[in-house]
Amino acid sequence: MLDPEKLGLSFTAFVQVKTTDHSHEWYKKFVETASLFPEVMEFYRMAGEYDYMMKVLVKDMKCFDEFYKKLVNSIDGLSNVTSTFAMEPLKYTTALPIR
Repeated sequence: MLDPEKLGLSFTAFVQVKTTDHSHEWYKKFVETASLFPEVMEFYRMAGEYDYMMKVLVKDMKCFDEFYKKLVNSIDGLSNVTSTFAMEPLKYTTALPIR
Protein backbone atom coordinates (compact mmCIF):
# COMPACT_ATOMS: atom_id res chain seq x y z
CA MET A 1 0.00 0.00 0.00
CA LEU A 2 1.14 3.51 -0.74
CA ASP A 3 1.78 6.01 2.04
CA PRO A 4 -0.42 9.10 1.45
CA GLU A 5 1.96 11.29 3.51
CA LYS A 6 4.90 10.40 1.26
CA LEU A 7 2.78 11.32 -1.76
CA GLY A 8 1.85 14.70 -0.29
CA LEU A 9 -1.75 13.68 0.40
CA SER A 10 -2.05 14.49 4.08
CA PHE A 11 -5.27 16.54 4.20
CA THR A 12 -8.28 14.39 5.08
CA ALA A 13 -11.80 15.80 4.96
CA PHE A 14 -15.11 14.18 5.75
CA VAL A 15 -17.83 15.69 3.56
CA GLN A 16 -21.46 15.25 4.59
CA VAL A 17 -24.20 15.94 2.06
CA LYS A 18 -27.94 16.55 2.33
CA THR A 19 -30.19 16.55 -0.71
CA THR A 20 -33.67 17.75 -1.49
CA ASP A 21 -34.10 15.10 -4.20
CA HIS A 22 -34.43 11.46 -3.14
CA SER A 23 -35.47 10.07 -6.51
CA HIS A 24 -33.74 7.03 -7.93
CA GLU A 25 -32.66 9.03 -10.99
CA TRP A 26 -30.97 11.70 -8.84
CA TYR A 27 -29.35 9.03 -6.67
CA LYS A 28 -27.85 7.28 -9.71
CA LYS A 29 -26.53 10.55 -11.15
CA PHE A 30 -25.05 11.67 -7.83
CA VAL A 31 -23.33 8.33 -7.17
CA GLU A 32 -21.92 8.22 -10.71
CA THR A 33 -20.71 11.83 -10.56
CA ALA A 34 -19.19 11.74 -7.06
CA SER A 35 -17.52 8.39 -7.73
CA LEU A 36 -15.57 9.92 -10.62
CA PHE A 37 -13.65 12.25 -8.30
CA PRO A 38 -10.28 10.60 -7.53
CA GLU A 39 -10.10 12.55 -4.25
CA VAL A 40 -13.08 10.58 -2.90
CA MET A 41 -11.55 7.62 -1.09
CA GLU A 42 -14.75 6.35 0.54
CA PHE A 43 -18.39 7.16 -0.17
CA TYR A 44 -21.45 6.09 1.85
CA ARG A 45 -25.22 6.52 1.87
CA MET A 46 -26.08 7.31 5.47
CA ALA A 47 -28.93 7.05 7.94
CA GLY A 48 -29.40 10.04 10.20
CA GLU A 49 -29.07 13.76 9.71
CA TYR A 50 -27.03 13.63 6.49
CA ASP A 51 -27.82 11.57 3.41
CA TYR A 52 -24.26 10.87 2.19
CA MET A 53 -20.72 11.00 3.53
CA MET A 54 -17.40 11.00 1.71
CA LYS A 55 -13.86 10.62 2.92
CA VAL A 56 -11.74 12.93 0.76
CA LEU A 57 -7.95 12.92 0.57
CA VAL A 58 -6.08 15.89 -0.92
CA LYS A 59 -2.80 17.77 -0.57
CA ASP A 60 -4.01 20.86 1.29
CA MET A 61 -6.89 23.27 1.92
CA LYS A 62 -6.47 24.90 -1.50
CA CYS A 63 -6.88 21.51 -3.19
CA PHE A 64 -9.87 20.75 -0.99
CA ASP A 65 -11.47 24.06 -1.97
CA GLU A 66 -11.01 23.15 -5.66
CA PHE A 67 -12.57 19.72 -5.02
CA TYR A 68 -15.47 21.30 -3.09
CA LYS A 69 -16.25 23.77 -5.88
CA LYS A 70 -16.20 21.01 -8.51
CA LEU A 71 -18.45 18.83 -6.37
CA VAL A 72 -21.13 21.41 -5.59
CA ASN A 73 -21.19 22.68 -9.17
CA SER A 74 -21.40 19.22 -10.71
CA ILE A 75 -24.87 18.25 -9.52
CA ASP A 76 -28.14 20.00 -8.65
CA GLY A 77 -30.22 19.16 -5.59
CA LEU A 78 -27.60 19.50 -2.86
CA SER A 79 -29.22 21.36 0.02
CA ASN A 80 -26.34 21.25 2.50
CA VAL A 81 -22.68 20.28 2.16
CA THR A 82 -20.70 20.29 5.40
CA SER A 83 -17.05 19.40 5.81
CA THR A 84 -14.95 18.48 8.81
CA PHE A 85 -11.20 18.02 8.76
CA ALA A 86 -9.05 15.41 10.46
CA MET A 87 -6.36 16.86 12.71
CA GLU A 88 -4.50 13.60 13.31
CA PRO A 89 -5.14 10.02 12.26
CA LEU A 90 -5.33 7.86 15.38
CA LYS A 91 -6.15 4.50 13.84
CA TYR A 92 -6.22 3.30 10.27
CA THR A 93 -6.35 -0.31 9.21
CA THR A 94 -7.33 -2.41 6.25
CA ALA A 95 -7.38 -5.57 8.37
CA LEU A 96 -10.86 -7.06 8.64
CA PRO A 97 -12.13 -8.12 12.10
CA ILE A 98 -12.29 -11.82 11.29
CA ARG A 99 -12.16 -14.12 14.31
